[in-house]
Amino acid sequence: MHLLAIESSCDETAAAVVDDGRKILSSVVASQVEEHKLYGGVVPEIASRRHVESISGVVRQALEEADLSLDQIDAIAVTYAPGLIGALLVGVNFAKGLALAAGKPLVPVHHLRSHIAANYLAHPDLEPPFLALVASGGHSHIIEVKDYTAFHVLGRTRDDAAGEAFDKAARSMGLPYPGGVHMDKVSQHGNADAFHFPHPKVDGAPYDFSFSGLKTSVINMIHNAGQKGEELPLSDLAASFQKAVVDVLCDRVMKAAGDTGAKRIVLAGGVSANSRLRSEMQKLCEQKGLPLFLPPLNLCGDNAAMVGSQGYYEYLAGHLAGPDLNATANMSIDQIKIGRLA
Repeated sequence: MHLLAIESSCDETAAAVVDDGRKILSSVVASQVEEHKLYGGVVPEIASRRHVESISGVVRQALEEADLSLDQIDAIAVTYAPGLIGALLVGVNFAKGLALAAGKPLVPVHHLRSHIAANYLAHPDLEPPFLALVASGGHSHIIEVKDYTAFHVLGRTRDDAAGEAFDKAARSMGLPYPGGVHMDKVSQHGNADAFHFPHPKVDGAPYDFSFSGLKTSVINMIHNAGQKGEELPLSDLAASFQKAVVDVLCDRVMKAAGDTGAKRIVLAGGVSANSRLRSEMQKLCEQKGLPLFLPPLNLCGDNAAMVGSQGYYEYLAGHLAGPDLNATANMSIDQIKIGRLA
């Protein structure tokens, strides 16, 4: 089954063709990173305008690279939640128009479900159930994946997401956008034990995260040093902050795995590209005898191939939408909400 997939939840305009949810026939991503660097982060209005300019060409290129015509596509999948509402609307409306004109089924796909599904493309033997950590710029979740379309949220962030904490801390260190990527590079040359940062916990919620205080801690440290005319060693500071974030992520995941009896662990989302997170989780999983599944680096960030993978399983589950499909800025991964907003 050939699915044409469209992703526009943030600042990447992407389209892909995926076969039976497991094989990538094409994957095209038009990134806006260079433009948003000027502002130190994603500007929603600019992102929406660039999606409008790029989406037709990106979809056309995905079909050409897959060597398929629109007539040979069986269904069209699109990210409809969560994300920047203006950006989502571009992809959703384009997909609705295309599906209506071509007479194809329309499959609405949740963004976080897609990130998890990126692992299906890389690991043919991976099947639910498993425990997943989804960490990105806007999300930090520990999720029990019971089936391809059945999810149970065990833990989530109470404030900043892990990726957001990386980006904001990196900005305070003077690193360029996207901060998390540059922090990871700088950290390779630093001493992760040079500085101590808090490892916050949420009372009564052992699997939840809170990164706001950790982020504030490093910002205050940099501010205080600046007032005294001191210069902190950047590589050591970055490595120490990165270690604190990764320690918290790993601690919660391993606790959840032990408490639920999980047999395998999956990482997903943009932060799953972080080198320390990948290596630390690998060590911990080896110690516990748990298989660890990691997405390849090219599938960690936003892309449409992962949408096509999850879209296949949503299609099999009968989760289809009509012309009244709307975008939703916020929606839990365990929800199904198709149609007009109330």
